[in-house]
Amino acid sequence: MSAPGFWDNRQKAESVLKELKELKSVVAPWEKVNQEYEDLSELSQLIQESDKKDVEEIAANLERLKDDLEQLEFRLILAKDEDKNNAILNIHPGAGGTEACDWAEMLLRMYLRWAEKRKFKTKVIDLLPGGEAGIKDVTVEIEGSYAYGYLKAERGVHRLVRISPFDANKRRHTSFASVDVMPEVEEEKDIELKPEDLKIDVFRSSGPGGQSVNTTDSAVRVTHLPTGIVVSCQNERSQYKNKVWALKVLKARLYQRQLEEERKKLKEKYGEKLDIAWGSQIRSYVFHPYSMVKDHRTNIEEHNVSAVMDGEIDRFIEGFLKKFPDYA
Repeated sequence: MSAPGFWDNRQKAESVLKELKELKSVVAPWEKVNQEYEDLSELSQLIQESDKKDVEEIAANLERLKDDLEQLEFRLILAKDEDKNNAILNIHPGAGGTEACDWAEMLLRMYLRWAEKRKFKTKVIDLLPGGEAGIKDVTVEIEGSYAYGYLKAERGVHRLVRISPFDANKRRHTSFASVDVMPEVEEEKDIELKPEDLKIDVFRSSGPGGQSVNTTDSAVRVTHLPTGIVVSCQNERSQYKNKVWALKVLKARLYQRQLEEERKKLKEKYGEKLDIAWGSQIRSYVFHPYSMVKDHRTNIEEHNVSAVMDGEIDRFIEGFLKKFPDYA
């Protein structure tokens, strides 16, 4: 039989190893860039100016190192403890029926493509399909280094202007969807969920059936009574797994509430630019009468709308975080 302190010591050791791994992940890229720069510096002293091909190769490598260095310097902005965590992303359409639901699904695809380009893992935790098209609500886990640090810049209301594909008269419509981003809570975080504070309901999953999905009462809804926060999960076939995911999202929401005080102070400091109340959109995506995506907090514009909708949003994310480095 193991000594009483065995598991405690093992957990401490795992925590230290994890912290060491995280520190190495910060230091190693800087050491790599520095070593590559020194190698190129030595090589540049050995070649002759007449060796045009070698000179061009060194110049190209220096440009690449410059880009790598800029990314590492940007990473210094993401210095908060929760920035390195995985992210839990929620998208909810505004008023507007099918139009808004379709816009929410378009945003979901944009973020999934963004995550794919960064080689982040994604898992749809909960998805409520719309009536005719799109989605009424979706929650996604995005797993990757600093996923929350980057995606927190996307928190707010996103506005779409386009000719509606659902309007027989081809009129222009404006749709809204809110995006919320929470840091996934690490196990060691002290977020206590008391059984007496939880109301857990099970129900039959909505959406397409098959393989026991939508045929049994496997979906789980958890209500946190002290705060009124409600979380549901129905994408797993197992009721137990749905409950585990629902509690994970609930912990993330409670952790986010702990960060709200800091955000309120920042809102007072920076003004309405950080307000994510309905009607104060952070970004507009205009498909008609012209093509442009504009971030209203930084005034950054992009006219290649297709690229943005295909996940090319780093310019907006980095621009915002550089302008508001203290954003929580």
